Amino acid sequence: MFTSFRTDHTEGFIEYRVEDLTGLRTRICPERLKRGIGGVYIPEYIDEDCPFCPGLVEEVTPIFPDGGRVHVGESITFPNLYPFAAYHVVTSITHEHSVTTFTHRQIADALSGQVRALKNQSGYVSINWNFLPSAGASLPHPHLQGLCDHLPDTLPSRYLQAGEQYHKTHGRGYFEYVRKDAEHSGRDLPGTTLFWYAHPVPIGEREIRCLLPLTTVAEFGDVLEDFATDLISLLGFYRDLGTSAFNMSIFFGQDKDRNSFSAFCSLISRINPNPLSTSDTAFMERLHLEPVILTLPEELAATWREYLQNLPEVETTN
Repeated sequence: MFTSFRTDHTEGFIEYRVEDLTGLRTRICPERLKRGIGGVYIPEYIDEDCPFCPGLVEEVTPIFPDGGRVHVGESITFPNLYPFAAYHVVTSITHEHSVTTFTHRQIADALSGQVRALKNQSGYVSINWNFLPSAGASLPHPHLQGLCDHLPDTLPSRYLQAGEQYHKTHGRGYFEYVRKDAEHSGRDLPGTTLFWYAHPVPIGEREIRCLLPLTTVAEFGDVLEDFATDLISLLGFYRDLGTSAFNMSIFFGQDKDRNSFSAFCSLISRINPNPLSTSDTAFMERLHLEPVILTLPEELAATWREYLQNLPEVETTN
């Protein structure tokens, strides 16, 4: 699954990990948590002139070629005015501008809007979420972004190419091995409906992944309600750890990838908005392309188990 080695220093250790299949690398430095740069400060965002708020969203956002937008519950989906993909759509999740917690219905409806807008596209699809400006959200109003391109993006491309070779060599899909390894190592997250686990070579802080029992975006509707329920729980877990900002991406394949690729979600926590604009991304992540991680995945999974024991009931409020 991965190769690792440690280097000790006076304050602790650095653990270097390389994912065997893809060659992705990360370094885990738990002692850096002591810097305490991630505070709980989250400002109130005013909704003045927000293009995603009721009253403006229907006036200033683009429309699809059929002359409309996709409405599901509170959510509204429309083409991105400033696309960076061949096909790029945006979903405003809520009527409310500044949101602390989401309901199951809000997330499920927004994801449904994305699926409706993306399912007939030919290409490689992803559904993405930057929550709060410190996680890269250009607007604080909660919104999803759906992308479709003829070629897969860099991360899923690695799994698609290497996964195909793995299937030829071993006669089974790589993601079957991932699941067994996560269960055997204790990195799996019990108490969820779908299969979630702490990824052993994280590409972001506290990375949690979900292996979806499907390949294409058109199939996502079959598990969408369960996915929303699980996501509500995991975001609550992040908040309990003091993190509100996050990034999420769900990567889908095509029918031809079915034997060697499973659609999957990657969820990472980000530093909260703060007065100094302190960032959790620097030269290692942007130029070296090798993230510095603070939390061991095995400890993250153990913390989830403790959190779950103290949780009276999983939130499923509609």
